Amino acid sequence: MASRRDFLRGCLAGGAAAATAVLPETAAARDSLERPPEALGLLYDGTLCVGCQACVAACKQVNENPAEFSALDKLWDTPLDTSGRTFNIIKMYRHGTMQTKDSEQNGFSFMKTSCMHCADPSCVSACPVSAMQKDAKTGIVSYDPDACIGCRYCVAACPFGIPKYQYDSPTGKIGKCELCRHRHKDGHYSACAEVCPTGATLFGRSEDLLAEAKRRLALKPGEKTMIPRGRIPAKGETPEQAARWKGLLDQSYEAVAGNYLQHVYGEKEYGGTQVFKLSAVNFQKVGMPDLPPKASAATSETIQHTLYGGLVMPVAVLAGLTWVARRNVAKAEGEGQEEQK
Repeated sequence: MASRRDFLRGCLAGGAAAATAVLPETAAARDSLERPPEALGLLYDGTLCVGCQACVAACKQVNENPAEFSALDKLWDTPLDTSGRTFNIIKMYRHGTMQTKDSEQNGFSFMKTSCMHCADPSCVSACPVSAMQKDAKTGIVSYDPDACIGCRYCVAACPFGIPKYQYDSPTGKIGKCELCRHRHKDGHYSACAEVCPTGATLFGRSEDLLAEAKRRLALKPGEKTMIPRGRIPAKGETPEQAARWKGLLDQSYEAVAGNYLQHVYGEKEYGGTQVFKLSAVNFQKVGMPDLPPKASAATSETIQHTLYGGLVMPVAVLAGLTWVARRNVAKAEGEGQEEQK
């Protein structure tokens, strides 16, 4: 009888032969998807954040998520990370004496963690039933619990570790930020941006948010500037378009520019995202992953479509199985003839 090693060797041999015949012609990776022109997103400025957690509380309220306790007294909602019922959280970087805000040495800093709404999201690419989808106009990555089969491929695929599974739910589903899309029809935008008292979290079109981020990077540390709060108006926005959103049209205030790192996180990371971040402390130290400029979805989809398109992979595996079976039959017949002699 053939060993498991022989079986695997046969499958690999058949698969390699079939794949070699197809891959050179069809394995050119598709282009990475780009942010839609009207994509919506957020700009988070860690130098403006005071760690008040108002955004965390507002997110819980509008999404009707329960409190999560990390302390024994269970008096306060104290989640330690995003989860199936905590879509947004503020994390803290600490070093030494923590005397100076936004300093890597003997300082502290804050960083917002939530869905980045990637231009080419791996969670959407990995989902086999389209429970994860990216809106063609707004670019918002949404989740449909009715379509979800609980495979959790999206959890494994996300490089930011954002989609989380509700393991304690009897039906089981994924929880993640969807930019409060269920509130847009009523004129409300992302709750985290609505309630932020300092404008550390800002809602708007990604194009306008990126321009605002670069404007701030061009400022000298300590230079006075106007900081918008809540929502940044779209470039060329008419009064009628602005009237769609509730709340004050201008909540800006005067502040001083931070000592920013000259980097807009999310502009190019992983093919680009619709959520941008500014910081005075190294992004990896405040918890953001160091990612390449290309999304993996384009490459992985090309490989999958190449191997499974036209039943290439199933045929290859079947060829391997057939090869092993025939070899075993021939070997058994040979052994039987020797015994008869």
